[in-house]
Amino acid sequence: MVTLRNVCKSFGEQALFEGACLQINQGDRFVLVGANGSGKSTLLRIMAGQEEADGGEITFRRGVTAGYLPQENAPVSERTVLETVLSDHDGHDARTEARAKAVLMGLGFKTSDFNRGLDSLSGGWAMRAAMAKLLLSRPDLILLDEPTNHLDIDALFWLQKHLQSCRGAVFVVSHERGFINAVGKAVASLQDRAVKVYHGDYEHYLAEREAQHGRLLAAWKRQQDEIAAMQDFIDRNRARVSTASRAQSMIKRLDRLERIELPPDAKTVKIKFPQPSRAAVRVLSLKKVAKSYGEVRVYEGLDFELERGWKVALVGHNGAGKSTLMKLLAGVLAPDAGARTLGDGVRAGYYSQHREGQLNPEKTVLQEAQSVGRLNAELFTRTVLGTFLFPGDTVFKKVGILSGGEKSRLALVKFLLDPPNVLLLDEPTTHLDMTSVEALIDALSEFEGTICCISHDLYFVNRLADHVAHVDAGKVTWYPGNYEYFKRRQAQWHEENPQAVDLPPEEKKAPAPLAQAPPAKPSAKDERKAAKRRAKLEDEVLRLHERLEALATQLGDPALYSDYAKVQALGAEMEQVQAGLKAAEEEIGRA
Repeated sequence: MVTLRNVCKSFGEQALFEGACLQINQGDRFVLVGANGSGKSTLLRIMAGQEEADGGEITFRRGVTAGYLPQENAPVSERTVLETVLSDHDGHDARTEARAKAVLMGLGFKTSDFNRGLDSLSGGWAMRAAMAKLLLSRPDLILLDEPTNHLDIDALFWLQKHLQSCRGAVFVVSHERGFINAVGKAVASLQDRAVKVYHGDYEHYLAEREAQHGRLLAAWKRQQDEIAAMQDFIDRNRARVSTASRAQSMIKRLDRLERIELPPDAKTVKIKFPQPSRAAVRVLSLKKVAKSYGEVRVYEGLDFELERGWKVALVGHNGAGKSTLMKLLAGVLAPDAGARTLGDGVRAGYYSQHREGQLNPEKTVLQEAQSVGRLNAELFTRTVLGTFLFPGDTVFKKVGILSGGEKSRLALVKFLLDPPNVLLLDEPTTHLDMTSVEALIDALSEFEGTICCISHDLYFVNRLADHVAHVDAGKVTWYPGNYEYFKRRQAQWHEENPQAVDLPPEEKKAPAPLAQAPPAKPSAKDERKAAKRRAKLEDEVLRLHERLEALATQLGDPALYSDYAKVQALGAEMEQVQAGLKAAEEEIGRA
């Protein structure tokens, strides 16, 4: 379908690729990966005909069509969402319109959104509409640049299945491992100014690249030994008349030797954010909270608690209320009823992708990063900025000229350079490359405060979360462990209860306690006994919390899931510990 031959592209003295070659056939699904700045987006724009290559050629088979979606900045018009998606289908029939609506719903739109003006949508939803338009047109070659940036988990899964079923070819840039493995049949890596293809998933690509590097390093070492031996022979024999001619021959041979060059080592940056002040055990709670939007009731009588040190992921289908819950927790959205309570010493901070007005457009990136309350050394600040894709002199760019993605990354840097002890994070990995995501996961894993996040990046969730809160139908169900554990528990329930229409046992509300007459005033002896009992219960609560943390750590290890019996045993123990903890805390509350 498409052939790239010796494609070259440079910006000034920086060569992105030299002689890049690739063959794309019908049914191929490539995922393009590479370091930040290696030229991934540039290569897509060249393939889409939106940018010229410096050399080489790209040949399309006659009649092949290509559709391209950039990372951001979707075109905006006064058309409705549905009109926009159908705009390339003049005189469309009912079947085409039905397909358009199905694609829109797959990407998270509600039927009530179809007639909304495109100019009324946020940038992320406008990108979803642009994606729907492209997918409806069914081009022979689909070119997508970071398509998951603006999707939630449901829309992400739908897009994966859609791309898996495409008859044409798919060429997509992505930094998300789960998406790469689900969609890609091969990884195309931009490395050493060339495109190298690795057939298989992302893990195979990493292993093969490491093996290739090992073979290259071994060959380089052998050659270095050979060069040293040849140079030693020359040094010892060039001054002797009897061996001078042999030395000259060796010199010529050494000059003709094609030297093996090692690529520069990939930079692995480790960052450690400042640790926050210690807070109360129960850091944040919602009690009997209600929230509605017009006639749509999202929550009624919701109870939700976060405890110190937890790393929680909110999951649920699109429109389940995850973002509403996050905003209620953050205090940026007031409940219609009920209360939000912060524990002693708690400072909660909310990170959203959309933080308009919180950056000074006249400052440089470095100045803005240094404007947080905490005094951080410039070297540390620049290291963190570099990890979040502001390398070198880009820290001196004015904030006002940054793209939307760059502003989001800068806001995240500021948030983490002076972190509160409760981090409420809404899609923190959007606009980050794989290296930055790894650095963020490592830093947050060592963070001693509490984290509650929403993320469509399942690799991020599985690596970080030790609790999953499933939001569905106005209720929240807790699962100790990461997203994989949550999915296994869901699958196990549905497998064991194929005809069940009720919710899993974890989701059933406990019956309301019966009303009781007020107790008589306790005697002094009873009060001493109660105090002794309370102290014992508090010790038990502490012990159970420590056991819960240990079990959650074990369940967060992906390697554990090769032993299903062990997973079941740990899950059962976790439920017993949680039940004991709940009973002890309830008894303390009644005391």
